[in-house]
Amino acid sequence: MSAPATGGLSRRATLYAAFTSVAGWAFDLFDLFILLYIAGTVGELIFPAHSPTLSLAAVYASFAVSVLLRPAGAAIFGAVADRSGRKKTMVIVLAGVGLSTAAMGAVPTYAAAGLAAPLLFLALRLVQGVFVGGVVAATHTLGTESVPPRWRGLMSGLVGGGGAGLGAALASGLFILVNHLFPGDEFDVWGWRVMFFAGLVAAMLSYLVVRGVEESPLWKAAQRAGPPAKVRISDLVRGGRGRMFALNIVLVAGAGSQYYLTSGYLPTLLGEVTGVRGTVQGVILLVSSLGVVVATIIAGELSEHLGRRRTMLLFGGVNLVALPLLVWLITSSDPGDTTAILWYSILLAFLANAAYSPVMVFLNERYPTSLRSRGTAVCWNLGFMVGGLMPTFVNLASPGLSDVPSRLMVFLVVMVAVFLVANVISPETKGSMENEEVPKASVLDREEAR
Repeated sequence: MSAPATGGLSRRATLYAAFTSVAGWAFDLFDLFILLYIAGTVGELIFPAHSPTLSLAAVYASFAVSVLLRPAGAAIFGAVADRSGRKKTMVIVLAGVGLSTAAMGAVPTYAAAGLAAPLLFLALRLVQGVFVGGVVAATHTLGTESVPPRWRGLMSGLVGGGGAGLGAALASGLFILVNHLFPGDEFDVWGWRVMFFAGLVAAMLSYLVVRGVEESPLWKAAQRAGPPAKVRISDLVRGGRGRMFALNIVLVAGAGSQYYLTSGYLPTLLGEVTGVRGTVQGVILLVSSLGVVVATIIAGELSEHLGRRRTMLLFGGVNLVALPLLVWLITSSDPGDTTAILWYSILLAFLANAAYSPVMVFLNERYPTSLRSRGTAVCWNLGFMVGGLMPTFVNLASPGLSDVPSRLMVFLVVMVAVFLVANVISPETKGSMENEEVPKASVLDREEAR
């Protein structure tokens, strides 16, 4: 039995739903990116260590701790989104992310509070992680369920990658502004705190944006069809979905690793490793982030013509060679050669983010409406949890800053290869969102059938 097509929304309501999904994910990523932009400062003040790489590893470990809680948030708020709607869930989780981010700006330094400082910071990261996991359940379904089928690939790129690019661009702009207002040593006193306090602004803007959006037409159609059957989180692995669930996570892990080891690690790669600092670094990160928006729109639209699977295979194949090469080019450049570093950084972010642009709609099309928020959010967050751990592993595997580039290149090759293998054995999903029968005919399933 097929669900009704996405009708019932006016063009204005459809566009606003798309805008809300992009903006919601952008505000969420903005809150997360703040830590990446000030990792060095937070490391020195809250996680001091005898070695710069150990201090950075501690900061990225706090990022990883947040990532570890995201699947729990995905399961909790994914159930809310499937049962009570995508809009209500979005209001709750975006407020939670913004408030927990702002609270990090009030954490005392290690010099002032000792061990209590990193423990309090980690506790807030855990709270933030739960809410971030819930954001995916709403933003990653509302947009694709609200637009006509023809535009779902584009919507996937706009939300999954474009929202991330806009969030990074907002964080870059804030970083430039705060560096200007609190130059030099003043940044270590108040600047980093102001960066976190900006989470309050993001929370207020999120509420203003979300309150006017209409609920997903696919979700409303499913509610009108009759009382929904009780769906449990265990249904993600029951009824023949176990292999599909595992394969989804592996694919997302490969995609998420490309993101975290490039765009997510770029502030550290430019600052601590290459020596590009201050406003120049902020400008490079800002322009690179805007390039991500272009990349994900192109790749998302391409998936409507080539299919989700072929598009991911295309960019994954290019990235197997291009991403390690670009890391080497960036880190071997003179810090003063900002033009070359800018172009290398743009291309690095472009290719890495284009690869995972169709992942969001791919996951949406793998699950029926009654499971879509949970399935998409849990798989996305488990996969990106693995990806989020990669920068920490790179830092731990690097005895000194000079060792970071070679370790980073190795991690990129391995994780892009994982992404490619997972795509090879996955099915094409394009056009299956209205079909409540989940596409499961992967290579693994066909082999099992034989």
